[in-house]
This record gives sequence, structure tokens and C-alpha cells, in this order.
Amino acid sequence: MSALELFEKKKDYIVCVDSDGCAMDTMNIKHIKCFGPCMIEEWGLQQWQDEILARWNQVNLYTMTRGINRFKGLATALAEVNEKYKQIEGVICLVNWVDNAKELSNNAVEKMIPKHPIFEKVLNWSNAVNKAIEALPEDALKPFGGVLEALKSIHEKCDIAIVSSANPEAVRNEWRKYGLLEHVDLVCAQDMGTKSVCIRKILSKGYKMDQVLVCGDAVGDMQAAAGNGVLYYPICVNHEEESWDKLQNDAIPKFLEFTYKGDYQRQVIDEFLDNLK
Repeated sequence: MSALELFEKKKDYIVCVDSDGCAMDTMNIKHIKCFGPCMIEEWGLQQWQDEILARWNQVNLYTMTRGINRFKGLATALAEVNEKYKQIEGVICLVNWVDNAKELSNNAVEKMIPKHPIFEKVLNWSNAVNKAIEALPEDALKPFGGVLEALKSIHEKCDIAIVSSANPEAVRNEWRKYGLLEHVDLVCAQDMGTKSVCIRKILSKGYKMDQVLVCGDAVGDMQAAAGNGVLYYPICVNHEEESWDKLQNDAIPKFLEFTYKGDYQRQVIDEFLDNLK
């Protein structure tokens, strides 16, 4: 049984926290140094790499699609490459898979290899990304300022779950290294399904909808929360420390007092969306 299936509710409230770009200041370096360059190498796109990498970073870091699952980001990028630069055999099959699969992970990709050769290349790319991330300097992957203090405070009254679309081993290692994991009750990464699926399963543990708060830095996190009828708090890109301070000292008290939903949530979401435009 998975950790999610075994998980039991301890407190009345739970805060679900994304990892890359939300708690951990790891998103920019992973995309700029690992995800995009590994795609260039795997598909032999060096001839157009400047344009393709700039577009990769735009899609994955600086627009409304920030934080999408790695395989969705890859499918989007390869579809554009196929249209503008070079034919990518099997790209339609890949796009259809990411749009319909219940799980987007290396294991799920491996199962698709007999269906089409593109999935072998996708798995090669994903494994290369993981190796590139492991090779990054140790001090390059840190939590944002204020995250540890906030998690300690929040954990006194709320269960805490990581809900991330990242590689599970990387998430655990990064959180453990900086003492964050000891304030976490559950780790949900890409091997447990989409964020929406994970939140739905967490809800089934007995939490009420207005006692679940999803904390993320991307529109996809907000949509996963809304799709399950739970609350959402945004970490704004380039304002992460301020966002974590506001979460600990302003948002969480409102969450615990049942005054978060409504005007306050609309206000923080409006600020979040304006910041991404």
C-alpha cells in the first residue's frame, strides 16, 4: 500500500504544500540547467536551442502554465518544435497521453513504451533530468526564507502534506536536508497521481473542504484546489519570502477561524494572477 493509502488524519486541518517554486527555491535552476537542456540533447535540437530554451522557460516559469507537470511541459514544447523547427515523430501520441493519463511519472511512461517509440525517448529525457538535478551544486537547492519557521508554526495545529508533481526521491531528499521533512505528515509526489487526485484522496481521510488549504505557486495548484472544492493560498513568484510570512501570520489564522474563504481568498488569488501576467 502507498503512503497515501496508509495515511491517517491526526488534526482537523491540513495544509497541502507544493515543493518546487513554492517551498523550495529550486524551480528556476532545474528548468534552466536541467529540463530544457536535456530536451535539446535527447531530440538533437542544438540548431535552434536558444529559441527553444527561451520558450521552455517562458512556458514553465514565467506564465500561467508555470509549474505544470514535466511531461506536460515536454509535450507542449515538442508540439511547438514539431510545428516550427523539426518533425518530432510520435508527438501527437505524447500529447494525447499527457492530456488523458491518470498518472504522469516515469513508471507510467515506461508502461507506454510498447505503444510508441517516443516514450522510450521521453523516459531517457526524464532520467537524464533527474541525473542533472542530482549533479547540481548542493547549495543550489534551498528552501525559501521563512519556510521552515512557517511549517513549524503551522504543524502545531494542522497536518501537513507535500503535494508535488516532482520526482519523489528528489522531494524527500531536498526537504530532509533542510529539516523540513520532520514537519510533514505525508509526501505525495508524481508517483501517486496528479495533484488533483492526491487532494481528492486526502479529502477522503475525513477532512472537511473548508479545513483543507492548498499552498502553491502555479495556476495548476489553484485549479487542483478548486476542482476539489478546497481552499487555495498562493506563493507569488519573486515575492516568496513575503508570501510565506503572510501565510504564517495572516492566512493561517484566518484559515483556522473559518474567515479565509470569500473576500480574503479572492484578494490573494487576484494578487497572484496579476503577478503572473
